Amino acid sequence: MTFKGPGHFMLACALACLAAPAYAADTYPAKPIRIVVPVAAGGTVDQVARLVAKGLSEDLKQSVIVENKPGASGLLGTREVARAAPDGYTLLAVANTFVSAPAFVPNADYDPLRDFEPVTQTCQIPMVLVAHPSVPQRTVKDLIDRARAHPGEVSFASSGVGSTGYIAAELFSRQAGIKMLGVSYKGNAQAITDLVGGQVMVMFDQVSTSGPYVLAGKLNALGVTTASRSRMLPDVPTIAESGLPGFEDDTFNAILVPVGTPAPIVARLHEAIAKVLQRPEVSGQLAKQGIEVKTSASPAAFRAYLQRAAEKYRGIAAVAEPRS
Repeated sequence: MTFKGPGHFMLACALACLAAPAYAADTYPAKPIRIVVPVAAGGTVDQVARLVAKGLSEDLKQSVIVENKPGASGLLGTREVARAAPDGYTLLAVANTFVSAPAFVPNADYDPLRDFEPVTQTCQIPMVLVAHPSVPQRTVKDLIDRARAHPGEVSFASSGVGSTGYIAAELFSRQAGIKMLGVSYKGNAQAITDLVGGQVMVMFDQVSTSGPYVLAGKLNALGVTTASRSRMLPDVPTIAESGLPGFEDDTFNAILVPVGTPAPIVARLHEAIAKVLQRPEVSGQLAKQGIEVKTSASPAAFRAYLQRAAEKYRGIAAVAEPRS
């Protein structure tokens, strides 16, 4: 192209800028991709992220590396991705806490919808209300009756204000009209350890982590939080059918990228991740842990889902009482 003046030069620059995202999408990925997991290795978010990474590496013909960046209840790794280049080479693997934390933590320092582009939900995980065997109540109804008769006597463990277990307990308490005593821990593993040890009475936890304790007889399962029963614990009734009609709560895992990532790259990632998760060997492995593969119809559909979740958590935070 021959430049005949400043106007032509500026036009050429503008056309080049417009073409850049399309070119990037056409050649993507041209280098290794990393998936940041803002929690320690071993949990559900980490496990799902590693399955996704392995499948993406095979399908995209490029290395996909999982990096655990734990700290500050997931805030450190999340903030790092928010500041990363929006080029599709830094992904964030999260659970519900990603959306709930800004509602409960004043200094979260990120907005789940303003600072990120949603790619897709990856799975749905039922939660289960579990109790130490020393707790005589064996049904949801009996536990509610006890809590109503003795406000603040029933203690529940969680990994902190805004965590999935904390939110489930808040929803349960509000709908049942009861008051329970919250006991916060630095992490889910420590909370379960104390529950199994009898230091606390009950806990809302994912079936993927509490299920094995239930099957081993170390914890009693009173009810699952989803609208239908868990495949992992098919004999355990839902909370809705066993004492609290209409109750429903579950957790999800998801993948996001920094805001500004070109739409064609987001769409490419969405399609590739959904393809990986639908593989029988992947969905089957997750199903054994009570984890149900569930991908979003589109990035836009997942954004709408996150918006509804954020509104729900803001509502809970507005009326939730401070916990110990």
